[in-house]
Amino acid sequence: MSTEVRVPTLGESVSEATVATWFKKPGDAVAADEMLCELETDKVTVEVPSPAAGSLGEIVAQEGETVGVDALLATIAEGAGKSAPAKSSGEDKQKTAQAAPDSNGEKGNTDVMVPTLGESVSEATVSTWFKKVGDSVSQDEMLCELETDKVSVEVPAPAAGTLCEILAQEGETVQAGGKLAVLSAAADGTIEPQTRPEPADETGDDKPPASSGKDVEDAPSAKKAMAEKGVSRDQVEGSGRDGRVMKEDVAKAGSTPKPAAPAQAPRAPSPAEDADREERVKMTRLRQTIAKRLKDSQNTAAMLTTYNEVDMTAVMDLRSEYKAEFEKKHGVKLGFMSFFTKACCHALKEVPEVNAEIDGTEIVYKNFVHMGIAAGTPTGLVVPVIRDVDSMGFAAIEKAISEKGARARDGKLSMAEMQGGTFTISNGGVYGSLMSSPILNPPQSGILGMHKIQQRPMVVNGEIKARPMMYLALSYDHRIVDGKGAVTFLVRVKDALEDPRRLLMDL
Repeated sequence: MSTEVRVPTLGESVSEATVATWFKKPGDAVAADEMLCELETDKVTVEVPSPAAGSLGEIVAQEGETVGVDALLATIAEGAGKSAPAKSSGEDKQKTAQAAPDSNGEKGNTDVMVPTLGESVSEATVSTWFKKVGDSVSQDEMLCELETDKVSVEVPAPAAGTLCEILAQEGETVQAGGKLAVLSAAADGTIEPQTRPEPADETGDDKPPASSGKDVEDAPSAKKAMAEKGVSRDQVEGSGRDGRVMKEDVAKAGSTPKPAAPAQAPRAPSPAEDADREERVKMTRLRQTIAKRLKDSQNTAAMLTTYNEVDMTAVMDLRSEYKAEFEKKHGVKLGFMSFFTKACCHALKEVPEVNAEIDGTEIVYKNFVHMGIAAGTPTGLVVPVIRDVDSMGFAAIEKAISEKGARARDGKLSMAEMQGGTFTISNGGVYGSLMSSPILNPPQSGILGMHKIQQRPMVVNGEIKARPMMYLALSYDHRIVDGKGAVTFLVRVKDALEDPRRLLMDL
């Protein structure tokens, strides 16, 4: 008798995931609720526990495969685990990132595996090999460098010996837990006959032969550095094998002034020359999903934006007066977001259609506010949700925003923390934006855009004075929200911010 392991519910609007890592291999004994594998979606990482105790039978979905909700991942057999035959060559990827016997079973051989790359990172690119086939290596000596979309990872030798086989060449993409190379126990440079040594140019010269670079693939990190520094390939002298340009070569070229070239008549670059200066980078799953959802929002909603501006003097004065006492008592800083959140909750009570959504031919009015706070992260925009924010005080709101923001930047938000929002606030002002039109986060009907606070001349009681002003933008779905309701909402937010006492008196 066996138990099926299936893909769990991945969350609202998420229908598929990628199998990132298997923690167990066929035949391993597992306990109930013990983690079997890890799935990655475009938003979060999901761990899959064992539904029952027993032994892991067949793995149906290998690492790197895309699976849908409720798809079969594996089976659990009753009883203690016995060694099972390998189903396919994909079993190599199920090994951990520690030293292990060679998959061929040859005594004394050690596999070099891709180490753990970090949470939500499932693959990397082999950037540079520091050793070549036949080289002797000592334990913990650096063999190669991997690049992910976040960091560079150095891979040390798990044992002393000879590098007898390289399985992943420079420029290739490898999965977490995949096999990079094989070390033999011999440390004299001897290569076993069954290995396939990397082709080398037998010039007898220790110095890499000169190369024009046209037929040699430069290190990915070097290409990225050249693009960032605006350095062309012919300005860099490669120090790698066969004249390959490495990252440090670009740094040297960027710091060394080049002699001025003689003046020449300008000429138009050819398309082929332009192509040499371009770089193609595959979109991440998160970026693809952001693009799809934003475009779907534009295609579905009748989106319109109304603008206003708010004098931030009262909020800034109130904040300056109480921020030290507030932080001392509550252990969190008093920011602007709690004021805007409270002001929006206040306005949503008066204009409930901005806090509603369309479901078929019905309008669903929300008698609560689950506030989405858009947050920029190194990998893209995410919107963590603060639930029932309308019943929270300033301190609770600031604590929730701080905690959610930190989890968003660290990539640790769960699916539940990004679901169910009824209204969203986006603060482009932290990046210096003076004016923008935010895009709706469906199925929500409203989103408030905050912007940069800027001193501007304003007429106050007949006198021109410098005031800290902020433009506000409300994008709304015109199918459900009329222009009068949208403008009223934004005016109520403006009134509450310019006189925060209105929030206390519910005016």
